[in-house]
Order: sequence, then C-alpha cells, then structure tokens
Amino acid sequence: MPLLEVRNLRIDFGPRRAVDEVSLSIDPGQTYCLVGESGCGKSITALSIARLLPTPPAAHPSGEILLEGRDVLRMAPRELQQIRGRTVGYVFQEPGAALNPVMRIGAQIRESLALHRPGSDSDAEAVRLLKMVGIPDPETRLKAYPHQLSGGMQQRVVIALGLAPQPRLLVADEPTTALDVTVQAQIIELLRDLQRHLGMAILLITHNLGLVGEIADRVGVMYAGQLVEEGPAIEVLRQPRHPYTRALLRSVPELGHPARRLVGLPGNVPGPGDWPQGCRFAPRCPVVRPTCSGPSPGWSSVAAGHQVRCPFTEG
Repeated sequence: MPLLEVRNLRIDFGPRRAVDEVSLSIDPGQTYCLVGESGCGKSITALSIARLLPTPPAAHPSGEILLEGRDVLRMAPRELQQIRGRTVGYVFQEPGAALNPVMRIGAQIRESLALHRPGSDSDAEAVRLLKMVGIPDPETRLKAYPHQLSGGMQQRVVIALGLAPQPRLLVADEPTTALDVTVQAQIIELLRDLQRHLGMAILLITHNLGLVGEIADRVGVMYAGQLVEEGPAIEVLRQPRHPYTRALLRSVPELGHPARRLVGLPGNVPGPGDWPQGCRFAPRCPVVRPTCSGPSPGWSSVAAGHQVRCPFTEG
C-alpha cells in the first residue's frame, strides 16, 4: 500500500482554483520530486498533505489525501495533531524564517521532542540529531541562536527539527533555496544518506530539475496548478515528453558543456484561476498548434509508468 496517495485533489482560495485534479503516489522509502516554476502550486499541494493551509481562505472541494490509507481531509483536529510531525515531517524553505530567532537551537529541538517523543532523553537526542545532519561540535551549537549559524548550518538544523519526531514521510520544500551550489550538493547528499539510514519517504519540492537526477525515484512536473508529466525520474529526465519539461531542462547548466547556450522560457506562469482555455502551457509553448486551445488535454501513457498531458510528445 502506498504511504501517501493523493487522488484528484482540488484546492480553492475563494473563487480561484490554485490546484486542479492533482494525483500522485509515494511508496515507503521512495523519493518523489515535485518540480515546476514558482506559482505552479507545488508548495500548496505539499502543505495540504497535513492540512496546514488555513481554512478559510483555503478549501478542498474535492479529492482525497490518503496517508497510510486514511483520508487526511476527513480527519478531526486531534487526528491531525497525531500525524503532524510523527507521520509527516516538514522542512520548510528559507531556514532563517523557519527558525525562531529568539530561541536557542537546543530549545527548539527539545520543544519538538517534548511534543512528539516525550519519553526520550531530549538533551542526548538533540545532540544525536545535530550529529546526524553533519553539524560539528553539536553540544556548542545547541546553545547558539539561529543568526549565529551560516545558511547551510541553519538548513541542517531545520532538517534535524523535521527528523526529530521520526516521520515516515519527510516533505522538503525547496531545501536548497538561497544556498550556494556547494552547500546545495551537501544538503541533497545529506537527505539521500538520511533516507538510506532511516528508511523514510521524501517528497522534495523544487524548481530545479538539475537536483532531481541526484535523489528522485519518481518525478511530477507541475504547471498552472496541474501535473503535466509524471513518471520514473530517469525516464523523464532522459526522454522528457511535455514541452514544458523540455523547456525546464534546457534552462539547466550541464557539466562538461560550458559553451552550451541556456534557453530561457518566455512569459510567466498564469495566476490561479487565470488559466487559458485548453492547454494551460499553450501561450508559452514552442510547439503550440491551433488545436491546443480546444479541450484540455488528458493523460497519455508514453511508457511504463510515464504519462503526459500533451498529444505532441515528439514536438
């Protein structure tokens, strides 16, 4: 049974729809990457997994979010408290904003342990968690405030906080944003090592397809509130079928090809509810056809477990 199964999820903010008919599945121990530009609906989808969106203004008019077979959208507040942290942990983007600036690092970790694992030795466990995420001299770092740490160290602390309740699914929302390339690689390698060590599943939210090949088992490409391509990471990266996926890949620098010109994608992602008729990518698509403004394209299977919302997959 999948650890997480999202079925036909819709998310509205007042009269505007932000996420439309999104379905995905994550097995225990698997890494799933959700990719797309800012404004595509990735973070909103991720926050819905543990019902972290304020309602109102957010609403879920249809769909299911099955976590270990139970529908999160039908859970009572007490049930939600039990799954938040223990079943689903979060690593939020911008660690400087995610950490409490007036609390020492150790106090923040001990607070999480007291809430989710009250029987543990919080001092020893806090040190162990910081060691696990590669922070040197953890006993000293526990006494530090967030502003006394570098951006990379702050991100490692946020990961330690996400791991403290020992979740079965870790949602990492843009965990490498605002970090330099070297630290980005270290954070991705850390997540990969922790997954092997702890056996947890990971949902990684990113706009950078260059990170996907390093860690993902499966990838979903999201555009304008909708998944447009989904499949095994190796298959999607080697043979991208949707024009949007191909455009994202053309904007990623490649080692060994310093002279290759990067191709930008003109235009912007349409806002929630401002989606064009038919294919939502059509106004920016390099292979657009007159029929693209007709009925919205459905899923087409192009390989085993690989599907795409575009009839012009070879364009």
